Amino acid sequence: MTNIIFPVFAFLFGSAVGSFLNVCIYRLPRDESIVFPGSHCPHCNQLIRFYDNIPIISYLLLRGKCRFCGSPISIQYPFVEATAGTFSVLFYLCYPLLEYAIYFTFFSSLLVVTMIDLKHQIIPDIISIPGIGVGFFASFALSRISYLDSLLGIALGGGILYGIAWAYHFIMKTEGMGGGDIKLLAMIGAFLGGKAVLVIIFLSSFFGSLVGLAIMVLKRKGRRHVIPYGPFLSLGAIIYLFCGDSLIRWYQELIHWR
Repeated sequence: MTNIIFPVFAFLFGSAVGSFLNVCIYRLPRDESIVFPGSHCPHCNQLIRFYDNIPIISYLLLRGKCRFCGSPISIQYPFVEATAGTFSVLFYLCYPLLEYAIYFTFFSSLLVVTMIDLKHQIIPDIISIPGIGVGFFASFALSRISYLDSLLGIALGGGILYGIAWAYHFIMKTEGMGGGDIKLLAMIGAFLGGKAVLVIIFLSSFFGSLVGLAIMVLKRKGRRHVIPYGPFLSLGAIIYLFCGDSLIRWYQELIHWR
């Protein structure tokens, strides 16, 4: 029984955090306070009662509609809550308690970045810039990296993407990568280290290319169709958190075999 209780608690805690992340996702791009006013319907501005603000369950009970005005509630809300809850369990099962807290906080920031970038094509500096410092100080408590690894990750994360962005602008005479992506990868490097940055750039480029090609084929978009890169950097970081060491070993064995 005790083996079940803690994962269940981790899911409930994660989904509650996800409810707060939804507030951040909605308000940060609008430069609104994430504290005041309380949660309210964006259509009729009625404050949401506490029993209508229970993660996932309230959405199901209300059938995805506001109790007051009947306007539809975005599926984003239960999706973010369920995703945060699920990854809270995964981090709890895979890491010691202190590292669980650090990595779940890191994941939460990536989830907010992903949802905002998908909708608004921006990555708020209020997440990535403080996140660089948080990641560096967190490295003193992490077993996977040292503070020197964190500093290298910051330098590589910011430096490599800055170099790519500069080269693209120099050759194409137009901006191909925003400064938000550069700061986001620096933050990722702070938490995961320099070695991770190289793997994440490869993973994000691979998945980004696949999605870009799919969009071009399905929607017949031209090459200049804008695809936000932040979600792919976040995806690469999450994959690395769970599979990074295995991916590196696989690559080393492949090189050795060749």
